[in-house]
Amino acid sequence: MVATLVGLVPIGRRALAGAVSGTPFSIEMLMSIAAIGAVAIGAAEEAAVVVFLFAVGELLEGIAAGRARAGIKALIDIIPRTALLQSGLSVETVPVEALAIGDTVIVRPGDRIPSDGIVIEGMSEVNEAPVTGESVPVGKEPGSIIYAGSINANGELRVEITRTAADNTIARIIHMVEEAQGSKAPTARFIDRFSRWYTPMAMVMSALVVLVPPLMLGADWFTWIYRGLAVLLIACPCALVISTPAAIASGLASGARRGLLVKGGAALETLGKVKTVAFDKTGTLTNGHPQVTDIVVIEGIEAEMLAKAAAVERGSSHPLGVAIVAEAERRGLGIPQAFGGGIATPGKAVTARLKSGFVSVGSPRHAAEQGDMSDEIKKRVEGLESQGKTVVVVSKGKHLLGLIALRDEPRSDAAGGLAKLRALGVRPIMLTGDNARTAAAIGGALGLDVRAELLPHAKLVAIADYKSEGPIAMVGDGINDAPALAASSVGIAMGGGTDVALETADAALLKNRVTGVAELIALSRATLSNIWQNIALALGLKSVFLVTTLVGATPLWMAILADTGATVLVTANALRLLRLEVKT
Repeated sequence: MVATLVGLVPIGRRALAGAVSGTPFSIEMLMSIAAIGAVAIGAAEEAAVVVFLFAVGELLEGIAAGRARAGIKALIDIIPRTALLQSGLSVETVPVEALAIGDTVIVRPGDRIPSDGIVIEGMSEVNEAPVTGESVPVGKEPGSIIYAGSINANGELRVEITRTAADNTIARIIHMVEEAQGSKAPTARFIDRFSRWYTPMAMVMSALVVLVPPLMLGADWFTWIYRGLAVLLIACPCALVISTPAAIASGLASGARRGLLVKGGAALETLGKVKTVAFDKTGTLTNGHPQVTDIVVIEGIEAEMLAKAAAVERGSSHPLGVAIVAEAERRGLGIPQAFGGGIATPGKAVTARLKSGFVSVGSPRHAAEQGDMSDEIKKRVEGLESQGKTVVVVSKGKHLLGLIALRDEPRSDAAGGLAKLRALGVRPIMLTGDNARTAAAIGGALGLDVRAELLPHAKLVAIADYKSEGPIAMVGDGINDAPALAASSVGIAMGGGTDVALETADAALLKNRVTGVAELIALSRATLSNIWQNIALALGLKSVFLVTTLVGATPLWMAILADTGATVLVTANALRLLRLEVKT
């Protein structure tokens, strides 16, 4: 009994605070009355169990309350602390906060862009994945827009600053994450709303049973006090109180066993009501890195051409070069030795001297500038690019050896995962910062509606549009997805994604599979069904015993048994979720 009373102290305090603030019949008040009533009739053990289960449910429901904001630090870390500011002929290192609009900064190969700006001199390729989700580095030349936090690959750039550190792309992403999270109202639990009238009605009914027959009909006081106590015990909301948290706890545990991590009961409940699921492309529906898809031989043998291209790119950190080397190694090709290493011309080509002569791997535009491409080859390039593929040209001296096409391909389970969503009556769509041609190619292959070239704020607008039609889940893995994950009804992060995406999201797919989204929704629907079954069990049993009590057929011990039995049944029913086979 002492343990029960000690455990009841914080619940009682919240109940009292609610009563003072105008909410006298809160779930805490419900719990306090139930536990105190159980202690008063000598059922201290039952009271202790109820207090314990309620505490567990509360812990699980609020587990994510303060965690989402921790990921914002990962966003801040993207921006470099200093920048190389050019002033006349001198260059000095200054804090990024000191940069003003119109300043010129030097960005060396490997450096992160300190703030949003426009390239005024130099050519390079920039990895914009942290901001746009674009999987392939984007060529930059004078006049190109450049974003804070993106990474310069191979050429030095002079950039004119167009936004200050407090207003650049990453700063705005941080602001949007905070704003979207702050606007999320906690889901009001059904049982909490129900308790606002259930508890006072139960108390009033018990009082009426005690008072009305003796006062109005002259009935025996002892008999009706006994029956009033029985009504109060039957109305004791123990089973009703744990009906929701017990199911939620089992649902969360069941999901965790399958690599489906859900941060609290509110998210688990909302998942089952989702009408639309929006997917990011890069790293979510696709593998997140380019792969060789086509090889077109113009001169020589395919294997020899691929081996020479791999020799030129070996040692390169460029995603396209890494993919070419990986394809050659996958085929078990002998890669020739390059003498002296490759020489890169940013945005154009990489050239290396092999035993057979100089070989270059470069862009089609560079090859066209050299005058080496026939109209037929140009058409082949255009055809491949129309499929959302990046094409590189392999040449030896002035002779074209062939074309290599690469693309970030869909995950092996993407099509199956989307089919399972459709089978559940959920509409999948794609929201991506990637270019429209690539997005359309991937979306077409997967049968998805596509909205492409979306910066983070545009994704946020798109989420708001769909959300007005019904609950929407957003699935992503990158920092650029964080605002949309936070603003959606439920944010789902791929397990292999960035820390900020995992922290911002309400759920995570630890096994990194697209099929996990459908499994989450199926689990949520099973949990919601279990909750309603529990509520029906609790209220159904109480209704039956209430009638038998009023006609004098239920002794006090049976009233206690009715409440305890309902509690046992509700708990046992909730535990079935632990053995649930998620079918989608």
